[in-house]
Amino acid sequence: MMNIDLFSAFIIGLLGSGHCLGMCGGITTMLTSALPPKNIIKPANNLLTTKVNNNRNLLVLLYHLGRISSYGIIGGIVGFTGSIAAKNIGLPLAGLRVVAAVFLILLGLYLGQWLMLLNKVESLGQKLWKFISPLSKSLIPVDKPIKALGLGFLWGWLPCGLVYSTLTWSLASSSLLSGVTIMIAFGLGTLPALVSVSFGLFSLKDLFIQPIVRKFMAILVITYGLYSLVIATQTLFLYY
Repeated sequence: MMNIDLFSAFIIGLLGSGHCLGMCGGITTMLTSALPPKNIIKPANNLLTTKVNNNRNLLVLLYHLGRISSYGIIGGIVGFTGSIAAKNIGLPLAGLRVVAAVFLILLGLYLGQWLMLLNKVESLGQKLWKFISPLSKSLIPVDKPIKALGLGFLWGWLPCGLVYSTLTWSLASSSLLSGVTIMIAFGLGTLPALVSVSFGLFSLKDLFIQPIVRKFMAILVITYGLYSLVIATQTLFLYY
């Protein structure tokens, strides 16, 4: 089941790439513009600022490493919370998987812009983001790898319905380690779209944001959510 969860998380990240570009594409462009010009390399003063041939590309990759690392930490927290709920409250895992499947369907409707209920979930994260976002000021300009890593880490806490929906799978895993790996797999799924923007591959970006492509991906997410809901519901009935 764990391998299926990891694959599912990766696919959710990949299919949700169009939303990522709408939500984070501007942020990616802003972060890239905050980088020093190509071939300008800062003197080394520790292990993270070692000279490299292409410093700019390294910083871009560190953005995403920081972002995916924050997803992993959040996933671990949520997965551990799920394990506490399962052990101490007796909440069945199948019940958590029903919740995860419902959120997956809501995510598909959200990606297709047919039902925007996840906006309300995002608004809850805005309260936390107000405390986190000011920390980014000390990391700009991005002239050192440690700053790129830190800024990417903060970026991962940006309120996002796509992230929150995937976190329900971490919750349903009822395991700290599983929660971490599920969210890392999700983050890897988002890489193609966001890295394409960072490296100026706008033809790939244009493909992801095409309305017909986004709606097709949304339908795939809804279909998988319905399939997951049927399986989880059957398992839940067997539990009782």
